This record gives sequence, structure tokens and C-alpha cells, in this order.
Amino acid sequence: MTTLDELMRLPGAMAAFEFRGSGELLEQRIAYPDRINESTLDLLAHMCSANMSIATMQARGWEKVTAMTGFYPIKEFTLIGFDWSVVVSGLNREQYKQAGKFSLPPFVGVVLANEKADYEAAFAILEKQEQVQ
Repeated sequence: MTTLDELMRLPGAMAAFEFRGSGELLEQRIAYPDRINESTLDLLAHMCSANMSIATMQARGWEKVTAMTGFYPIKEFTLIGFDWSVVVSGLNREQYKQAGKFSLPPFVGVVLANEKADYEAAFAILEKQEQVQ
């Protein structure tokens, strides 16, 4: 079973997707096309990519200005909206960077309806997937 399929089994899962650091949508599963479609998911992938870049810039800057550590690298994040939220992981990308590999794997994310969202379960799947690779 792929990670995307496993993420789609979460309660409230509306979509699961993979995307490049540039925001390009690579693969997706959509459970409720009337609530979220491929076009919206493409926009979401670009927004998540931008948010990861901004968070990385802020974390690196904070560490340099304060000499505090542990903020960088940004590996995962959750964006909570009014009706649904997204959980994104780039853990595997950091492992590739540390190993000196140049071809980075994609980010992986899941869109969850807030009324049923289980963020801990989503992170557990994403973290388990990262350890397998």
C-alpha cells in the first residue's frame, strides 16, 4: 500500500498528494471531488511549497539572530483552515540532504476535514513512511 492510499484511510481524509519543492503536483488521491478538486490541490501544493520556504527562512534567521537552535530544518507542518486542514511532511528530503544525495524525494501531504481530523495519526503515517525509504 502506498503512503497516499494509507493517508486516504484516515478519518476525514479528503485528499492526499505528493509535490516537488517547486510546488508542482506529482500524484494525488481525491476522495470528495465536489469539495476539493485537482485544480485546488495544485494550488494547495504551491501554497505548501511557499510556506515551507518561508518557514525555513524564518527558522534559519531566528537561529542566527538568537543563537538558539532546533528550529531548522523545517521538516513537517500543519496548516489549519476553517473547514479543512493540511498536514505536510518533508522528513525524507532532509534525510536525503544529510546523505549528500542530489535528487530529492517529493513532499507528502494530506487534506483532512476538521470535524474528523486526527493530526497525530497523519504524522504517524508520514513519519513511518519516511523511515521505510
